Amino acid sequence: MYSKIVVPFFILFLFSLNGIAQDCTLDVGGKNFDILIKVFQMNAQQISKMETLRAELGVETKVMEDEIQKLFDNHPQSTPEELTTLSKKYTVFQEKIVMASKAADKMLLSSFNEKQYDRYLELCYEAIREPIKVIPLRLNDSIVAPE
Repeated sequence: MYSKIVVPFFILFLFSLNGIAQDCTLDVGGKNFDILIKVFQMNAQQISKMETLRAELGVETKVMEDEIQKLFDNHPQSTPEELTTLSKKYTVFQEKIVMASKAADKMLLSSFNEKQYDRYLELCYEAIREPIKVIPLRLNDSIVAPE
C-alpha cells in the first residue's frame, strides 16, 4: 500500500537524470495533488493553502500560455533569425511558468512542519534532486490552538 503512494511521487522527480541534480518540485499545479496530501499527511489548513496556490498558479499559467499562443500566432517564422528570436521569446515565457510553479511549491513547503519537510528532503535525496530550501514550522507551531 505504501509503495502505491510513493511510486507515483517518485515519477514526478525521475523524468531525466543528466548528472546534475535538478530542482525537487512538488508540482502543486499538477494532477497528482491527492498524492501530495497522502505522502505528506497534510492537515486541512495545508490542503486549503495548496488549493489556493493551485488556483493562483492556474490563473498565472493560463495568462502565460495565452501570451505564448499570441507569440506563435503573430511572430514571423520564415527565416532562421526569426525562428531564433521566437525561440528566445518563448524561453522567457517558459522560464516565467517554471518560476511561478517553483514559487507555489516553496509557499506550500513553508507550511510544512519539520517532520513533513524531513520527508520531502528524504524523497528528494532518494530521487537525486536538489530540494527547495525553506524553514519548516516547528511541530508545536503547526498545531492551531482552539479558540
